[in-house]
Amino acid sequence: MSNILEVKDIHTFIGQFHILEGVNVRVPEGSISVLLGRNGAGKTTTLKSIMGMTPPSKGTITFEDHSLVGKRPYTIAQLGIGYVPEHRAIFKDLNVAENLQIAERKTGDLARKSDLIFELFPDLKRLYQLPGGSLSGGQQQMLAIARALVPENRLLLIDEPSEGLAPVIIENLMHAIRQLAAHTSILLVEQNFRMASQLADHYIMIDNGQSPISGKMSDLVKDEGLVQRYLGVSKQGASS
Repeated sequence: MSNILEVKDIHTFIGQFHILEGVNVRVPEGSISVLLGRNGAGKTTTLKSIMGMTPPSKGTITFEDHSLVGKRPYTIAQLGIGYVPEHRAIFKDLNVAENLQIAERKTGDLARKSDLIFELFPDLKRLYQLPGGSLSGGQQQMLAIARALVPENRLLLIDEPSEGLAPVIIENLMHAIRQLAAHTSILLVEQNFRMASQLADHYIMIDNGQSPISGKMSDLVKDEGLVQRYLGVSKQGASS
């Protein structure tokens, strides 16, 4: 299976702080991959480095045949990478329809994708004319992901999709992400190990700005020691 994204030995500074110190990430095409690790390990910075928001000072990032290092975030997005940031970042004063329309890269993008979006997130059809700020946390997360589906993205970067959501909403979101994987490759940051283990095909562990281990999620689930060592909790209880 070929890799749609390859990150090799990236180093990223934020101000004087050396946040990433040689991170490597591979996302096989058509897969769901997840970045795991404790709070502050560098997972969100890895996504932002891929998107050019915190450009790495060293290393390479390749999406399909395109080198991303040195490119502006809007150029990276135009290549076919969608980014769903932590805390959703929807436009709360705009209604659902306007939030989706603003994501178009080409005229007609939303019309072409509306059937898929409403199949994955049927609530959004019912809430189409309501302002984003009136939606529940789960509905806002659905809108944030749906917005990244409007243009023709071949890779989605999704940061902490389950954060702050009730268990029943997380189950609905997991179902939607599984369906979404039939249409695009996905790289998640996810603190909820139960959710990550049930969704992801592959994992990359981020620890102190490095990526010491990676592999098949099915292998990690069987290794209680690794889960305890890097996440600090048992695999049965890992949710934060």
